Amino acid sequence: MIPNSFDYASPTSISEAIALLQKHGDEAKILSGGHSLLPMMKLRLAEPEMIIDINNIPDLSYIRESDGYLRLGALTREVELEDSELLRSNYPIFADVTKLIADPQVRNCGTIGGNLAHGDAANDHPAVMLAMNAEVVSQGPNGEKVTHITDFFHGFYMTALEEDEILTEIRIPIPPAGTGSAYTKLERKVGDYATAGVAIQLTMDASGTCTYMGIGLTNVGVKPIKVTRAEELLTGTNLSQDLIDQAAQMASEDCSPSADLRGSEEYKRAMVKVLVRRMIKLAMERARAH
Repeated sequence: MIPNSFDYASPTSISEAIALLQKHGDEAKILSGGHSLLPMMKLRLAEPEMIIDINNIPDLSYIRESDGYLRLGALTREVELEDSELLRSNYPIFADVTKLIADPQVRNCGTIGGNLAHGDAANDHPAVMLAMNAEVVSQGPNGEKVTHITDFFHGFYMTALEEDEILTEIRIPIPPAGTGSAYTKLERKVGDYATAGVAIQLTMDASGTCTYMGIGLTNVGVKPIKVTRAEELLTGTNLSQDLIDQAAQMASEDCSPSADLRGSEEYKRAMVKVLVRRMIKLAMERARAH
């Protein structure tokens, strides 16, 4: 199908983009990578009257550490995450997740900010951000706003972003030594949305005690899921096999998948259980090597 007609603007500053959002309200949509918005427009699931292309706004693409945070600019492309030596060395979960997103053509254009702002529980980065305890930075007419990732996703395609706000940065606390992370998803074919996906970040001290556990789930609910019950069970323990099994069972109980072409509800819960066990073990291996 062909999208409805629309007006197009390409601002060169955040303030100009915000002014356009204020002027056009809910009739406007932000364009970054376009791999979520454009297919929806072609299917007439989204019919904006104004497209605001933010790709000409400078200084929104970067990967750096400062002031205790890993900072990712909203326009950072998936391929930049994939190729970053900093991420490859210190944050291996990004190498896990980026290679599972669609295909190289999509990763050359898709942005991490767009991935989160779209608010789709089937996207891969939301679960990763939940596991990593991230913050989302946005700008609007009232200045900068920082939203913790647990408060960012409100429902199906719904986020904490207001109509006149733009996501500008993702902040992730730099973890201490002894931290490991991992992500995987079950997919029907390469590049598909997840049947189920699991993100883990954990920290173990010198005695082997888990001092932090983050667990995020992909595409097994109307929004990305942080499995707090399992996190609390494992934090402060030595991560025995029995406790890991209990946590995996909790994760399978606390998600809310829907039956579809990718599988039944029972099957998806079973896969969550399997993947949580596997990713905790992989994250533990990486923590010991870090």
